[in-house]
Amino acid sequence: MAGMTSSARPPLNRRFAEFGTTIFAEMSALAARTGSINLGQGFPDTDGPDEVREAAVRALREGRGNQYPPGPGVPELRTAIAAHQERRYGLVHDPDTEVLVTAGATEAIAAALLALLEPGDEVIAFEPYYDSYAASIAMAGGTRVPVTLRPHEGGFRLDLDELRAAVTDRTRLLLVNTPHNPTGAVLTREELSAIAALAVERDLLVVTDEVYEHLVFDDAEHLPLATFPGMRERTVTIGSAGKTFSFTGWKVGWVTATPELVGAVRAVKQFLTYVASGPFQYAVAEALALPDSYFAALRADLLAKRDLLAAGLTEAGFEVFRPAGTYFITTDIRPLGEKDGFAFCRALPERAGVVAIPNAVFYDDRETGAPFVRFAFCKRTEVLTDAAERLRAAFAH
Repeated sequence: MAGMTSSARPPLNRRFAEFGTTIFAEMSALAARTGSINLGQGFPDTDGPDEVREAAVRALREGRGNQYPPGPGVPELRTAIAAHQERRYGLVHDPDTEVLVTAGATEAIAAALLALLEPGDEVIAFEPYYDSYAASIAMAGGTRVPVTLRPHEGGFRLDLDELRAAVTDRTRLLLVNTPHNPTGAVLTREELSAIAALAVERDLLVVTDEVYEHLVFDDAEHLPLATFPGMRERTVTIGSAGKTFSFTGWKVGWVTATPELVGAVRAVKQFLTYVASGPFQYAVAEALALPDSYFAALRADLLAKRDLLAAGLTEAGFEVFRPAGTYFITTDIRPLGEKDGFAFCRALPERAGVVAIPNAVFYDDRETGAPFVRFAFCKRTEVLTDAAERLRAAFAH
């Protein structure tokens, strides 16, 4: 009969049994249904620079990228990525053999893990982590081993002793994210030095997700792990245009690494999307060459927005962990008499007309993440002001 399956076995394979509809889809639908301000999913509510958008329009009109672009990415973008890495960090890459363009950072993560892992390999990731990490490790047949970032002095910090203890003979790879989503932590030079020393000592590969590299605040500094001794030859660095230039829908990401590592990732990537984002690649090449004043203005704008929303959340009664990077604020809801982030976020639209994300979805140990809730501040100032007022009205006493 129509709709019947030929087997009693569930259609979703075991590796993906724990993954359903993402929390972002659920909360975005809830925002639309209730007319709430969506501070859940991390995308800006305004477009990026006009000159970058016009560069994409120009590429479309001139017929550049309207057909399949080269598998590794258009030469202009690969050259721009290499120039960006050298100008910003002193990392020298051959654009022909050490740069690969991907369909956003999410594909880069998946392709890297599929390429570098064998079934049963252990992968250490810093918990809470971006939800695609767990899914990508599962697709590769790996075993994820979380090392938890814990609240410390108004932020979240890595316990280096816990990290060292997590490494076993089965550990193949460290999956590092800095600046860190969702906590906003930016790993310090001392922490990165210790991670590098551990990777060299135990002969580990490292995949670093650095998509928020330009979104750092106060005294924080983004330092690519590949710049540390012994790391250039064992690190796959992942970047993206979406967060830096506010064109998240373009899905332009990239990988930089040695020819051997890039070749491995490319071998997998070609069977995922093959290629993507043709005309947008030319625009991102121009974006990466924008002057330093653009990046400074971006940071200043987001810093002001961070402080605006942080103040509103504090006045509403949340404990606020002020992020050193990214565009997310993690809060603790226990001062409000709450302890279940899922229940809190599902009720928040009716209570306050605001949508947020429960951090527990980013933890293997859901209980550890239960009291934490994430808000995005990459929105227009008037939207954040409205959200802060709604939260104060709902919770401040």
